[in-house]
Amino acid sequence: MTIDFENESGDSLKIDLYDTASRVIEGALDYLQCPYEIYVGLLITDNEEIHRLNLEHRQIDRPTDVLSFPMTDFETPGDFEWLESEAGDDCFDPESGELILGDIVISADKVLEQAESYGHSVTREYAFLITHSILHLLGYDHMTEEDASEMERLQKEILEELHIMR
Repeated sequence: MTIDFENESGDSLKIDLYDTASRVIEGALDYLQCPYEIYVGLLITDNEEIHRLNLEHRQIDRPTDVLSFPMTDFETPGDFEWLESEAGDDCFDPESGELILGDIVISADKVLEQAESYGHSVTREYAFLITHSILHLLGYDHMTEEDASEMERLQKEILEELHIMR
């Protein structure tokens, strides 16, 4: 697993961001039975930068907590079988052989705000946002009530499996 990690936010979260991200990403992929080594980019930034990215990429003029930029277009969420076909060839790094999932951008400001607002730890909020984003990178979404329910169930189960509780 390769995590291209960059922290533009400084030490504001006061947790080991890389180790936590690595543990959560690996745990989520194990839980979802991903059979591949993966590549994911992870940028920790602030509200100002995520606001700019949210406006640029989604035309939403406000900061958000997390943005996901999938590089693999899953036909069915979490279904890895199609990657074995010719259509899946472009989803792998030719040098490393890793499945290129995409990029995650998290606002450290929002992590702090939401951890306080929800009454849980910074680690739990950060882990939740990473789990949420990994699910997006694997094709899951929350546009319908049914899809949202599935994502919520998976998020809860993955975090419980990792013993990261509210």
